[in-house]
Amino acid sequence: MPESTSNTTAGSPAPAQFPVSVVILTKNEEINIAKCLAALTFSDDIVLYDSLSTDRTVEIAKAHPNVTVVQRKFDNWGAHQNWGVQNIPFKHPWVLYVDADEVIEPALADDVRRAADPASTFSAFKMRRKDMFMGRWLKRAQMYPVWIVRLFRPAKIRYERLVNPIAIVDGPLGTLNGHIIHYPFSKGVEQWFERHNSYSSFEAQELLKVRAGKRQPTGKLFSRDANDRRAAMKDLYYRLPLRPQIKWFYYMLIRWAWLDGKPGIAYARMVYLYEYMATIKVMEARAKARGQPPA
Repeated sequence: MPESTSNTTAGSPAPAQFPVSVVILTKNEEINIAKCLAALTFSDDIVLYDSLSTDRTVEIAKAHPNVTVVQRKFDNWGAHQNWGVQNIPFKHPWVLYVDADEVIEPALADDVRRAADPASTFSAFKMRRKDMFMGRWLKRAQMYPVWIVRLFRPAKIRYERLVNPIAIVDGPLGTLNGHIIHYPFSKGVEQWFERHNSYSSFEAQELLKVRAGKRQPTGKLFSRDANDRRAAMKDLYYRLPLRPQIKWFYYMLIRWAWLDGKPGIAYARMVYLYEYMATIKVMEARAKARGQPPA
C-alpha cells in the first residue's frame, strides 16, 4: 500500500500548501468548540455538522466568519457520517474530519495542508491521536498508536458500523506524522459514562450481528488493508468469552497501563465496565428473543 509522509529536507524549499475544508461533528459542545476552532484557523471552509444542539454550540461557531452550520438529527454513527460526506457541499477537494473535543496540533495542520493537493494520487490520509485524561497522555492505557483516517476526498470514503465506525477508503491511503490531541473527558467522567452507555447499546447490536453469522470473512485477518484487518479482528474479538476480563488484562498486564499512573489504572477499569455493559445488554437481548425474562 503506498504511503506518503511529510518530511522536509533541511535547506530545501518548503512544500506547497493547499486549502482544505474541515467538518466538525457536534452535539452540545459549547465547552469544547471554541478551543477546537482556535486550532483550525488555517481553513476558510469549516462546516459545523451539528446534531441539533440545545446549548450555545451553534451560537459560538457562527461568530467565526469561516464557519457554516449544517444540522441533522443523529441516528447512528455510520449513517450520520455517510450522510455528511455525501451531502455537505464542501468548498475544497480535501476534507479534514475533527470531533469537537479534539485539537489539531500545529505540526499536523502543516502536514494536512501539504497533503491536500488536488492533483494528489491519494484518496485519504491516516494520522495518530493522543487521548488525554487527568492532564496526562494515556500512552499505554490506550491502543496507541492507532491510525485513524481523517483527511479524505468525500467521494472516496464511506463508513461502516453503528458505533466506532470504520472508514472504508476507495484508493491509495497515505500517512501523516502529526497528532490530533483528544480530550474525551472534557465534560467530566459522568458524561463519559453517559455517552458510553449509549455506545454500548450500539456495540451490543454489532455483537449480536456477529453471533448471528453476519461477520467479516476470517481471511480478512491477513488482508493488506488495515481497515479490513481491523474489522475482522473486531469480529473475532466479539466471539471471545470473558471479553471484559480479557480487555482489562490486555491493558494492565500487556500494555502496562499502570505506567500511565492513576489515570491509566482508572481508564483500564472504565474500559472493562464499558465492555461489560455491552455484554449484559447482549445477554438481555438474547433472553428476550427466547421469550425469557430479561433478568
